[in-house]
Amino acid sequence: MNTLRKLAGRIVRAGIPVTVVTRPLFSSFYVLHVFLRESGIWALRFFYCEPLFKSQCRKVGKGLWMEKLPYLINSGIIEIGDNVQLSGKPSFAFSSKLYPDPAITIGNRTFIGHQTSFAIGKSIVIGDDCFIAGGVRISDNDGHPVNAEDRKNHLPPRREDVREVRIGNSVWIGGHATILKGVTIGDRSVVGASAVVTKDVPPDTVVVGNPARIVKTLEIFPQKQSGQKKPVS
Repeated sequence: MNTLRKLAGRIVRAGIPVTVVTRPLFSSFYVLHVFLRESGIWALRFFYCEPLFKSQCRKVGKGLWMEKLPYLINSGIIEIGDNVQLSGKPSFAFSSKLYPDPAITIGNRTFIGHQTSFAIGKSIVIGDDCFIAGGVRISDNDGHPVNAEDRKNHLPPRREDVREVRIGNSVWIGGHATILKGVTIGDRSVVGASAVVTKDVPPDTVVVGNPARIVKTLEIFPQKQSGQKKPVS
């Protein structure tokens, strides 16, 4: 019995040998596997996930690229610009207890990373050409009241505690950062990974930490226009 058990263990650990003879066969199987998997993912996205998500949006620009069906909680206004990319499975949580039409706007050519979450009680506005990495949380409210008695009575946050979040153009927000209510992030600024932004960020700055603080001011270089000749004096 022990001999059979050892022999079975050796067979399991050894696996199927890949030799010079069998390598082309398994290599072909691998290519077929990748093709079938990617084709299935594309078909699921094109025929199912994308139409379902678009049906929940008030406006969707051309060239939307997405992978999985985003997680939607309650209903609100979603407006998406051109060539927006939704990576993985972001989530959008709306609450209309204080404002009737909570809304999120995502600008042109903006990238939203996997597991990025938005909590919208009033308004979140994201500009053009932004890069929002995975795991970022952006919320225009605290989710629950700060007052303990209000939480005990299952009341929503107070109206003054729901404040719009605005993110400018060409902003980069690092992975797992948190953007809290009432914050405005200026154009071209960078928010470091895992930073917690509690107040406005000026344009062209880098902020890191908890709470986020400015650690660098970015230099702005004028873009060279190709093909433009220097005027002759």
